[in-house]
Amino acid sequence: MGETVITGAVSSNSPVNRTEFATTAWDRQEILRNCRTIAMVGLSSNPYRPSHFAAIYLKAEGYRIIPVNPRETEILGERCYPSLRDIPEPVEVVDIFRDPAAVPGIVDEAIEVGAKVIWMQLGVIHEDAARVARKAGMQVVMDACIKIEHARFFGGLHAVGLNTGVISSRRLRR
Repeated sequence: MGETVITGAVSSNSPVNRTEFATTAWDRQEILRNCRTIAMVGLSSNPYRPSHFAAIYLKAEGYRIIPVNPRETEILGERCYPSLRDIPEPVEVVDIFRDPAAVPGIVDEAIEVGAKVIWMQLGVIHEDAARVARKAGMQVVMDACIKIEHARFFGGLHAVGLNTGVISSRRLRR
């Protein structure tokens, strides 16, 4: 109890699955189906960063992406905000691409702005902050990539992360 864990685990092997914060595939799918506005905290303008690629993908899938990064002014054609408090519209999901040590402050801001979901990316686990978020009535997902989960549920999973329109477990040979 009261621990912060840093790990590189992926969803099925995640230590989160052995805690009170385990989520089901149904939980994650419902979040992605019902929440369309995502503030991405730690979104990078560097196209080689995972956050950038996830934002491109989710934006292409029709989500409203709001970049949050105090070192940027604009990312992917969207105004970038220094904090969640500065965003002038409602936020449903707060997707965290930051070190676990930054999570408690981000959760406090998310509660303040009335977000519904805290989503911590792969390798980001903070149980104390998750407890605070849950106590405030928020849903919490930890150690899972929102882009990978969307692609898995809605048919866009492919080696390069693009939607091929083909649902199959076998690669097409040409």
